[in-house]
Amino acid sequence: MKRYVFLLLVFIFFLVPKSISATNEGYEVVTKLPNENIVLYAKKMNGSYRDFKLDFKGETYIRPFWISDTNPTYPPKLLYEDINKDGTKELIMTLTKGYGSGALNEEVYVYRYKNGLIDVIVDNPLAIIYKNVKTKLTTEKAEIILGDKVSIVDTKSIEPSHLFEDIGFGSIIDYEVINNNLMVRVSGQITPAMFAGDIIITYEYRDKMYQAKAIEFITDINKNPFYGPLKH
Repeated sequence: MKRYVFLLLVFIFFLVPKSISATNEGYEVVTKLPNENIVLYAKKMNGSYRDFKLDFKGETYIRPFWISDTNPTYPPKLLYEDINKDGTKELIMTLTKGYGSGALNEEVYVYRYKNGLIDVIVDNPLAIIYKNVKTKLTTEKAEIILGDKVSIVDTKSIEPSHLFEDIGFGSIIDYEVINNNLMVRVSGQITPAMFAGDIIITYEYRDKMYQAKAIEFITDINKNPFYGPLKH
């Protein structure tokens, strides 16, 4: 009985919306969408935002286990757009778990609203890549195979001792919403300081979660939707 009561209290604390009058002591505004009445708060601790709180249209949600870096170059992002094409907007948040020279690791959270915010699973981009992309790296070339399409990147000019054993993914994971599509850029790394190009995954809402709709490998920055005039 005591265990049941404890689990019930945990459920109420973490999942049930709190009153918007809950105290903001110790919190600061991280980002907001004032036209939508959405505000994200957090406490700043040792260079990280922690103990997040989200005010969503008069309801407050506690997310104590979220972590994001405080570097203003990589701020937490809030978006409120219809990304599943059902005529109703979804809440999208990205948090930066880590960054550095040749590194950017973001997390994404997507919510729909039905008598409260409901978390929607987004398929892990690395799992998508490992299921759908084949790679090979030699002193002559880097190969990226997506279905029947093979992309080749010349590596002959690279010092062989600098090359990885194979193309690596995961040092850069960058989420964006572009043209109302949830997308992620995952860079393919061939040396500690060099990338062969980007895997771009476009998600779609299918079977109650966001799964890969399209996957492509891009080496030309001018054709990459995450850069320049194509990004909006």
